[in-house]
Amino acid sequence: MNLLVLLVIVAALAALQLVATRWVTVNRLAWMAVWWVAIYLGLAYGINPPLPSSIIVLFMAIVTLALAVYLSADSDELASAVQTVTAFIVEKRFRVALLTVLAVLPLLVALKVYTNLSNPPQPPSSSRTIHPPPPASIIFDGTAIDLATANNPYRELEHTDPAAFAQHVENGRRVYFENCFYCHGDNMQGAGMFAHGYDPIPANFNDPTTIAMLQESYLFWRIAKGAPGLPSESTPWSSAMPAWENFLTEEEIWDVIIFLYEFTGYEPRAQGMPH
Repeated sequence: MNLLVLLVIVAALAALQLVATRWVTVNRLAWMAVWWVAIYLGLAYGINPPLPSSIIVLFMAIVTLALAVYLSADSDELASAVQTVTAFIVEKRFRVALLTVLAVLPLLVALKVYTNLSNPPQPPSSSRTIHPPPPASIIFDGTAIDLATANNPYRELEHTDPAAFAQHVENGRRVYFENCFYCHGDNMQGAGMFAHGYDPIPANFNDPTTIAMLQESYLFWRIAKGAPGLPSESTPWSSAMPAWENFLTEEEIWDVIIFLYEFTGYEPRAQGMPH
């Protein structure tokens, strides 16, 4: 959090409240505008690291809807707000202010677009390891798992019992489309419906530099522990993946790993080969 920015916003709101209480009458519509601006400034400049712009737009849409509901809850306040807006548009005494708003708003939009297009991409402040080395072992549901020697217990069924293996593939499909495809996408290309709200975007499993070069035990670690289990070398851009050990069983995680490889057509890296 950027406490200085948040304190300035709170102080400004307190000062406006004092002015409105003692000297100036401020209607509900004006207060809504003040709160909208204050919330936007808090989201855009009061949070560190900064939120993605798509997340800010989503939050502000929710805030706008909530303020609109709040305004419409009182019929007298709603009528007063409509009257205020109508007067601002049609009365001559507001003509200069109206023309100023109509001129400034498009200029601000154009300035924002120009700024976004002209700013060069900024590299992270430090390097980031996409596939950091895993720990020697992890604890899953109270049991220690040695990641150097762990094998997918259902992988051997691919050759010894294809029918049973197919059931694990189907269970992995269910797990993936109930939990994972929202971010990783229908085609596992990292372009799910929520993907572009994150930085970095979710992994593209069709990319040969992802699961094709990893052992299944590595995937188990990353899925089970998620972003909270990442070491420091994976910052400053951190994964947004939750720790699925809180939601999935061990079998479900191994099954979804099988499904990832079946869907993409890759084979997991053999045990003993470096990550």
